[in-house]
Amino acid sequence: MKDQIKKVAVLGCGVVLFLSTVSYKSDFFEIAKQIEIFTTLFKELNMNYVDETNPAELMDTAINSMLRDLDPYTHYWNEQEVQAAKINNLGEYTGIGATVMVRDNKIIVVEPYKDYPADKAGLRAGDEIIKIGDVSIANFEEDAGELLNGAPNSMVEITYNRQGETRLTTLSRGSIDIKAVPYYKLLEGNIGYIVLSQFNRNATKETIQALKELKNDGATSIILDLRGNPGGLLSEAINVSNIFVPQGELITTTKSAVEKYNKVYKTTNQPVDTSIPLAILINGRSASASEIVAGSLQDLDRAVILGARSFGKGLVQRPKDLTYGTQLKVTISRYYTPSGRCIQALDYRNRDTEGNAVRIKTDEYNEFSTRNGRKVYDGGGILPDISMETSEYSSITNALLLENAIFDYATEYYYSHNLDKPEDFEFTDSDYTEFKNYLKTSGFSYKTMTEKHLQEAFETAEDEGFDNKISNTYTEMEKIIEEEKRMALDEKKAEITSLISDEIIKRYFYKEGLFEYSVQQNPEILEAKKVLLDTGKYNKILQ
Repeated sequence: MKDQIKKVAVLGCGVVLFLSTVSYKSDFFEIAKQIEIFTTLFKELNMNYVDETNPAELMDTAINSMLRDLDPYTHYWNEQEVQAAKINNLGEYTGIGATVMVRDNKIIVVEPYKDYPADKAGLRAGDEIIKIGDVSIANFEEDAGELLNGAPNSMVEITYNRQGETRLTTLSRGSIDIKAVPYYKLLEGNIGYIVLSQFNRNATKETIQALKELKNDGATSIILDLRGNPGGLLSEAINVSNIFVPQGELITTTKSAVEKYNKVYKTTNQPVDTSIPLAILINGRSASASEIVAGSLQDLDRAVILGARSFGKGLVQRPKDLTYGTQLKVTISRYYTPSGRCIQALDYRNRDTEGNAVRIKTDEYNEFSTRNGRKVYDGGGILPDISMETSEYSSITNALLLENAIFDYATEYYYSHNLDKPEDFEFTDSDYTEFKNYLKTSGFSYKTMTEKHLQEAFETAEDEGFDNKISNTYTEMEKIIEEEKRMALDEKKAEITSLISDEIIKRYFYKEGLFEYSVQQNPEILEAKKVLLDTGKYNKILQ
């Protein structure tokens, strides 16, 4: 009987091996088949199409269209983009020293860095660059922003518009050092405040340096500000967490369909301080590596988290080298916090009728426990222990940011108001009324999801011949929604005012001035200071 069981077991193993081999060969054959089909199609198309084709552009379109259906983080990078990614991770590049955005085929200066080339040349936020050297931006079909980069000390002439006036300036490109920790300071109550803006290769080193200096100056508790931090290197997220927890602590695990990508990441270094009270600030723009740090320290009951639910990017990417210096940045796994939470918010495997990824519903969230037994949940981002209204981005706020309404208003404000010191600034009720009037004259508008679904329903009614019967109701509902949208500007005044204030202060006093203003006025920082100064409340939250 035992021999028969052994034979069956061996036979079973053989069947599993055979099936897995067949599956692998089947997948390989299907991939090879599709590549052959595409190769012959691509060749025939380029050789026979009625007009002249550009093979490189066609291939870029094909690749990007294919990847777009997977998730927003799987990308094909050409040689220039590969180099840009390396520079970003190193924390330095050569350029004009300013953040810019491309809008309606225009390059807009978003933020000139203090004392860097763009700032010294007189460029300001809101300036529209219309010509770089002899190249007109309007006629340039590629990435015009690349024209701003160049060799160190090389000169470039820039023509730009400011408030309807065309101006000309010349600047010398320079080496730009991107700090992971652009600001830290000892606040009243012996509270150290550290801004960690990105997880490049210098993130851990700069955070440790800031922490040690603050402790030497007398800091007995720490605020770590991760708001707006989009993430970066996974290794740096592990090491930054390691600053505050012992060696050997689990920080995150990754799970994948490919077994070799299933990893467990624990701290490997000696910590700097495992007991100093710690508050971490996050918001809807804190993503990826920021969420690993906030999530792990929350699960380990090592920090109190304040602000708003984080972005919810729980997908891990890895670059794969391709030919001719190109790369595929491909999503390989999902990451999980120590309690077992996956904080990925959007499910790209399931999409709605418009092709948008579906957000996980609240009633589908799963409950997990921190080390001390506190309840935490998955389903999208890290939910803070203390939620702050001023950190949350409602639909009206997101629309204002998407349409650059706050940015454009701050430009208008800067050229019509004088401000000598950050502490003198106050955004009053009359200023907010002025902002709402600006929105009316600027043509700002947005559609809520309710409006989109309502319009789809009415269009269906037209197809079915019911539109005449419900048109009055439809018009009435449109009026109600418009009124609700107007009211939303007042209901969300706190969060909108906070963003407007930040943008305005930055115009006059750069990011450095904004930090100085924030440590005195920002609601999240003030709340974090309260919690850290109240030992009983701090311990109660973590217990």
